[in-house]
Formats: sequence, structure tokens, C-alpha cells
Amino acid sequence: MVSCKQQGGEAGLEKPADSLSAGRINISVDESFRPVMEEELKVFRSSNPRADIRVSYKPEAECLKDLQQDSVRMVFVTRELTQEEEAYYKDRLKYDPVYEVLAYDAVAVLVNRTAPDSVFTREEVADILRGKGGKMAYTPVFDGLNATSTIRFAMDSILKGGAFDPGHVFAASNSTGVIEYVASHPDAMGFVGVDWIGNPEDTLQAGYRDRVRITAIRCDECPGKPYVAPTQEKILTKSYPFTRGLYYIKKENYDGLGTGFVDFLKYQRGQLIFRRAYLVPAIMAFIVRDAKVQ
Repeated sequence: MVSCKQQGGEAGLEKPADSLSAGRINISVDESFRPVMEEELKVFRSSNPRADIRVSYKPEAECLKDLQQDSVRMVFVTRELTQEEEAYYKDRLKYDPVYEVLAYDAVAVLVNRTAPDSVFTREEVADILRGKGGKMAYTPVFDGLNATSTIRFAMDSILKGGAFDPGHVFAASNSTGVIEYVASHPDAMGFVGVDWIGNPEDTLQAGYRDRVRITAIRCDECPGKPYVAPTQEKILTKSYPFTRGLYYIKKENYDGLGTGFVDFLKYQRGQLIFRRAYLVPAIMAFIVRDAKVQ
């Protein structure tokens, strides 16, 4: 027993080279969350200078593929694991991977500054994705044609399991490409994570907002069925129809650097960074109060 080495309680394995605040790990992050994740990593690294977290920003499906192939310790995506995926990891790893929602964001729908329309219903957006013409003859623009979380959201939540006509859709290389395309094409309609354009205090995002318009989508479940934009308040109350979560999925059965980074994201400083980025923290309380201004 004395001669055995351990990793997270498993005899015969080498002692892990990382701890809660030091070491080196690889993670994969859905490209939709690059702006806020870079801010989170910057603050975490400043407090933990011996922590070397190497991040790759990819489409969601590629992140999950990395997790299956053991090339990363942890991924950040827009969904939790399915029951089949949980069973796969449990059978392969002999323990359950951990996942939890950290924050909520939304898919923002963008149009050119000269576009005649700035408000849409969910069904109107779905018709545009199906390639229907009329006064809504827009060209949908996504951050790629396959495997991105934005594409999956459009198919699952906007088209309700349906499919759009790929011949009618333009594929940009990433979220920045979507914004640039919409800014230069009057008939374009772009779909990006609000993390890329929802923060009016960020200089880069403020520049984007001067070049494109963020549309409002009708809230069919709200009294009066108002049209709402993807603001922090409307994401918090789920009034904006195209909301989604940011989840971590961690494959670590001991107190390593992945656990240390997740703990940072779950508690005050990490959650405040999400709030400052105009996402909605999912773990710490975010309270809306009525106020009167004199």
C-alpha cells in the first residue's frame, strides 16, 4: 500500500501534475463564448500565475469530440450531456463526468443598418430560414454550416426540429465573419451569440452595434406579446425567445486545475464577470428590483 501511487483515489496511477491553482490543462470552448471566456481566463490567470490553461475555440460538436477523444480535460458548450452520453462516459471512465449551467445568453438576430425590418416573430424568422420570400427575403448567415451551437439552436429551437435549405444559407467562418457579412450586405440576417454584440460598454462590440442592428423578437408568452431585444433583463426573465445556457462539462475526478477554474466561474468573481459581459449568471443571485429615479 505504501508503494502505490494515486490519482483521485485510483491506485496504480501517477499522482496528478496539476492542482486547484497550478499545472497545465487543455480545454475546448464553443466559439460563441470567446469574448467572455477570454475575460474569465485573464482574471483567473492573474490570480493563479502558475495555472497554464490552454484553450481552443471551436464549433460545439468539435468541443464534444475533443472530450470523447481525451484531448481536453473540460469543455464549455450550450447544452448538458444526454443520457446516452452520460452512460458512455460512465462506462468508459468508470465515473460520471460533472456538468452544470454557469450562465445564460441568447442568440441575437442581426440585420443591416439599412434593412426595412427590425422586429420579427419566431415564425417569420423560421420562414426566412426555410427560404421563403416575400417581404422577408433575407439571406441567413451562420458561423459555419455544420456542427456549431448556433446552427443546432436554429434547427432545434427556431425550426422545432426541422431543417433549413442549405442552398439558401451563407456560411461565415466565425461569429466575427457573421457580423462583417451582415454589415456589408443589406439583405443579410445574421445569427450570433449575444456575447459577441450584447455589451454596449465594450469598445469592439459598440463598434459592431454601430454597423448592424439587433432585432427584437416577439414574446408570444408575454402579456400583450411585446417585441423584445436580447438584453440582460429579457434573458433573465426568458422574455426573449432565443435564450440558451452556457454549460461546463468536466472530466476530472480529483481536485485538479479544471476543478479550480470551474470553482472560480461558479463563485463571486466569475459570476460577476458574466454579469459584466451582459450575460446572466446562473448560480449566484441576480435580482431585478423596481426603482424610481427622481
